Amino acid sequence: MLHTLNQRVYTLIMKVLVIGSGGREHALAWRLAQSEKVEKVYAAPGNGGTAGEKGCENVDLLDRDPAEEEIQEALIRYAIREGIDLTVVGPEAPLAAGMADRFRAAGLAIVGPGAEASRLEASKAYAKSFMKKYGIRTARSLTCADLAGALAAARSHFGAKTVVPPLVIKADGLAGGKGVVIAEDQNTAETTVNDFMKEGILDGAGKTLVLEEFLRGPEVSVMAAVSVSGGRGMILPFVSARDHKQRFDGDKGPNTGGMGAIAPVPDFTAELQADFETAILNPTLGGLSTEGFDYRGFIFFGLLIQDGKCFLLEYNVRLGDPETQALLPLMDSDFAELCIAIENETLPEFRLSWKPGAVCAPVAVASGYPGTYRKGSPIALNKISFAKTGAILFAAGALRSPGGPAGSGLRSAGGRVLTVAAYGAGGADARQRAYRALEAVNFEGMEYRRDIGAKTENPLPGSP
Repeated sequence: MLHTLNQRVYTLIMKVLVIGSGGREHALAWRLAQSEKVEKVYAAPGNGGTAGEKGCENVDLLDRDPAEEEIQEALIRYAIREGIDLTVVGPEAPLAAGMADRFRAAGLAIVGPGAEASRLEASKAYAKSFMKKYGIRTARSLTCADLAGALAAARSHFGAKTVVPPLVIKADGLAGGKGVVIAEDQNTAETTVNDFMKEGILDGAGKTLVLEEFLRGPEVSVMAAVSVSGGRGMILPFVSARDHKQRFDGDKGPNTGGMGAIAPVPDFTAELQADFETAILNPTLGGLSTEGFDYRGFIFFGLLIQDGKCFLLEYNVRLGDPETQALLPLMDSDFAELCIAIENETLPEFRLSWKPGAVCAPVAVASGYPGTYRKGSPIALNKISFAKTGAILFAAGALRSPGGPAGSGLRSAGGRVLTVAAYGAGGADARQRAYRALEAVNFEGMEYRRDIGAKTENPLPGSP
């Protein structure tokens, strides 16, 4: 078994449990299974991609819709029974519900922050107060806990002025990617405030709102490994990535869970990296240590670059999706060893290395996404053409269905169906390989952005 907290790992071969069912979790399982230190990866519940991944097996313990605490207790029993050495958590909801705390209390090694630290993502209001307390550069904001106050603040922002910047409205709580609205006018702002606070459209989130100044500039994602416990620790940043949230080419249309990612980001210069570390990463580490958090996991810094400076838009307390699908094929270090270093608090001794090229990872979605979309379409794959590109297919909203066309064995089961990640010598090479790989994949209603990794004014010809 993996020995936890200040003890070395003595076993060379591990059983690893990955929590989650999306494209990020398929990428995690794929990368962990490549390690010589890993005997087998179990994905709970996993998806069609993890079910077919070499060295992986899906685990579905409950055949109904139980409460989160019941799921976690079942996973703890499974981990103890099967001798799981390490658990890696993909999504944020289990972390906010205390999964890492429960596993550690049961003597199980797990990569993920405790519930207290997870408030950095679970509560926008808490995250902003943390940023202000520790001097982290971010947009100016106002937190409103009542409807009348939020409406008054929105009206005050727009007032009688003819030219006024948009107002960013963020719902407190986990809102499944639907809790941020950029209101261009007073009517939109008031409607959003009423929808969130009065109508309760976010299933419990949005009872408190953060009203934030609008910053203009490119966005960058920086993810990092974190090992903080007992008031000391380290944050080890990864190379930069960029997610493309809006549905259509040219950053048009509604926000989604992510239409594709690239890594590294060409315009995230060494100067910006240094500014990020000084103004955001270092004070974040200081805050985590001062608060006494047990934070052994990953952190996501959502950045915006304005006037040559980095501003922190948000924290996530886990790896991003689809950024993970772009970053893990670029990582040259053993990801399982990185996870061990996080849990065992030996991160300062870990040497993280990256391949010299780039990865482009566009996402294929079902027609109608992020609105109503069709499920159950068989996914065809021309394996010979796909293999020539060197790309990797990470399933997200896809289930295994033996006997599918061209031997794919998958059918669509969600809005974001799959990610294709291609490594290249540079950004242009990676992009060409990724889109050639997408040409070898097909399902009814398949759509995707054609400008991932390209300047938005010069997308690939045509549209899906």
